Amino acid sequence: MTPSSIGTGLDQIIIIVYFVVILLFGSYFGRYAKTTSDFFFGGRRFAWWLITISIVATGVGSHSFIKYSSKAFQYGFSSTMTYMNDWFFIPFFMFGWLPIIIYSKVRSIPEYFERRFNPTARLLATMMILLYMIGYIAIGFLTLATALHKIMGLPLMGTVIIIAVLTAVYMHFGGQTSVIFTDLLQGLILLFAGLFLFFIGLQYVGGFDIFWNALSPQAKLPLAPYNYPPDFNFVGIFWQDGIAGSIGFLFMNQGLIMRFMACKSVNEGRKAATINILIVLPISAVVVSNAGWIGRAILEVFPGQIDPNINPNDIFVMVTSLVAKPGVFGFIIAALSAALMSTVDTLVNASANVFVNDLYRPFVRKKHSDKHYLHVARWSSVAVTALGVILVPVFNSFDTIYEAHGWFHSTFTPPLIVAVFLGIFWRRFTSPAVIATFTVGAGLMILGQFFPQLISPFDHGIEMQAGKPYIYIGALYNIVVCTIVGVGVSLVTKPKTPEEVKGLTIFDLTHAREYFKGSPPNDREGKPVLAHWKIIDDQEDVIRFSQQDMARMAADPGDLVYIMDKRKWLGGLKSIHSIYGEPHNENGVVYMSEAQMKSGMFVEGRILEAEKEM
Repeated sequence: MTPSSIGTGLDQIIIIVYFVVILLFGSYFGRYAKTTSDFFFGGRRFAWWLITISIVATGVGSHSFIKYSSKAFQYGFSSTMTYMNDWFFIPFFMFGWLPIIIYSKVRSIPEYFERRFNPTARLLATMMILLYMIGYIAIGFLTLATALHKIMGLPLMGTVIIIAVLTAVYMHFGGQTSVIFTDLLQGLILLFAGLFLFFIGLQYVGGFDIFWNALSPQAKLPLAPYNYPPDFNFVGIFWQDGIAGSIGFLFMNQGLIMRFMACKSVNEGRKAATINILIVLPISAVVVSNAGWIGRAILEVFPGQIDPNINPNDIFVMVTSLVAKPGVFGFIIAALSAALMSTVDTLVNASANVFVNDLYRPFVRKKHSDKHYLHVARWSSVAVTALGVILVPVFNSFDTIYEAHGWFHSTFTPPLIVAVFLGIFWRRFTSPAVIATFTVGAGLMILGQFFPQLISPFDHGIEMQAGKPYIYIGALYNIVVCTIVGVGVSLVTKPKTPEEVKGLTIFDLTHAREYFKGSPPNDREGKPVLAHWKIIDDQEDVIRFSQQDMARMAADPGDLVYIMDKRKWLGGLKSIHSIYGEPHNENGVVYMSEAQMKSGMFVEGRILEAEKEM
């Protein structure tokens, strides 16, 4: 039985046209995915500004609009506090995890676990990360379907399947380059649409003064009460979102990590992270929550327009349908679709990366061509999408998407975040300890689910609801037991030698940079140069500049060079990384092979810009 429709035929047309445009847009950039490096990492070529917008589109998922609007409707401005939690851990990410993951040249987070610990740790991490990401995909599908099935007049699961098919099609052909450029478009759309919704919502209720006065004093508070109510309190949200959620998202979300690995350099990644945390995240907090605030004001200003007992999951769509005109409503819901597609496409691509690089390559001993692995990657993205659809009913069994997401973060991230955090910031953390964290720690977590009295000493006075486990504060218990296991086993087992973990912890990033380059880094300061390109077929796989140009860049043969089309607005789409060869005497000209020209997608007559990396 199909639900009654919300919106008009014009809204439905706009939503359908949006999906078609995104499908074509993403598939177009599939022509740039010629290798597994392109498919998973976009060739490691992109500028910080492109990655920044792409990160926003990934972080502000469709579940963000629905779940934060629901809490904003129930509790007011405290709904935004989750978005401020990344402040605690972004420095650890920028100056610890980011350089390690890039300089170590790993293709996935589980591969880091093998380098840092052993193959068993990699296998366990692979299984847990795949489960984490596929669960995240399922929540994304459920969230958008919850909104769209009422608008389109379709059954919930039917809507899930349609969305999944569209996602799988352009992911199958495009990969990371399609993800980045599709997310650039969608990130801009969702930020604009969310702010526009706030603007027309304020107009609908009669202006900012009326809106503000309609909110209760409690709704204006920036933080939730310390330990009540059980379904939304400061201490529970802090441990679940601020600790488990933020570390999980920054350190263990393979999709986010791959986005940073698509940056042309570590410094570009740091720029992207800085702009995201300082500017874009505060804006995003308003974007995803304001429908709930407007809904609470409408309750007071126009009694009867919204049912006070409305399911909080429905408040975003309800408010949007009230304040937006036909067509505008469809555009804003299309922005919600943008948020879903941006989150899910990243996670599908990341899951395929983990499957190919951490399961398929290690266990299929036969050597295959890169084309074969690209084929496997594309079909594994389809399989991951299908698994996400299968898991949707599990999360649909929770009262709200916010609770489903809270339970998911609390349950699946603690072993991973403890393992990766201790691995990066504690040399003494051992291989037996990480395995015990994944197994014994997870076992203690499962006991906590069945015996809530184990969690009670950590509950900070939060009342446990009858028939329900602790939703958020369980994250604290899970983190504590995993940490105790990891630290305890480390203290009674033998750690690896400093030589064995060289470049894999925060304490020796100099060695990590040397490993990345293959020789000591060149930190002399130079300047970029502009040059025309010329194909020289009888050379090695290097880039050759004149002596004068190399002196300007402060570069020596063997140093790393990044060379791109000088049109900055391309964001590095047409570019390559290479190595400086021996200099020539033709100033303003760079020699390269035909293969390098094709890899960089350089256009004849276009000037290139080159800069030394290290």
